Amino acid sequence: MNSIGVILISSLVLRPAAVGAAAGSGLPALRAGETNLSATAVAGPPRRLEEDELRKLLTDSLNERGGQNGAEWELRITRPWKPLPIPDGALEVEILEPALNRMGSTSILRCELRAGRQLVGTWQVPVYARHWRKVMVAETALQRGQLLSDAALTLERRDVLTLRDPLYELPGTADSYEVAESVPVGAVMTARAFRLKPVVFRGKTVTAIMTDNALTISLKVEVLEEGVPGQLVRVRNLLSRRELRGKVQDEQTIIISL
Repeated sequence: MNSIGVILISSLVLRPAAVGAAAGSGLPALRAGETNLSATAVAGPPRRLEEDELRKLLTDSLNERGGQNGAEWELRITRPWKPLPIPDGALEVEILEPALNRMGSTSILRCELRAGRQLVGTWQVPVYARHWRKVMVAETALQRGQLLSDAALTLERRDVLTLRDPLYELPGTADSYEVAESVPVGAVMTARAFRLKPVVFRGKTVTAIMTDNALTISLKVEVLEEGVPGQLVRVRNLLSRRELRGKVQDEQTIIISL
């Protein structure tokens, strides 16, 4: 056999052996244009929703709904969260319950998670919540009857979920208000801590206007209790000594309806 024939026979024998070696290695047979890298590449691990990401989604959702005027929500999930596989892409969470004004320091958030148009699921997530906001705080001790405009107040960041009726800013007519009760240093000012300043006082003589349709009578009365504009107070007719009730209009006038 000539040398050319030997070369042809050798190539026929070696070619199946090479294919067999690939098969024995467990690798898929290569096609034209493929490489070992593309043939053996595997997909990465599936994406999972971890507790930190869920907490951030919930916090961002609350801040979008109730983060005005510098307010900021802070959440801590109080039950271990088991990571779950989720689709790739942006996630959106909607808090279904409770309503924002019913959130407490401890709440259970019923939320719905979506990836684009796909609903991933609905869960109940127990959380410990804080709602930080700047509130009015007494810099010095305040006394009952002190004008609100003269009170030394400052803004401090506090968790308002633990407060009842906190004061976020002074009313526009602070001169018309006074401190309703003693307030210690560092205490948060609440809506109950101040009131409209009384304009009529017990023992003062004022004019009472009595009206009955087209009939109007003016007379002098003695005030029997202090009152603010719009408040009903007891008065006494100086002539008949009869007690009546009227609405304070200003420091000199009380309206009595017959």
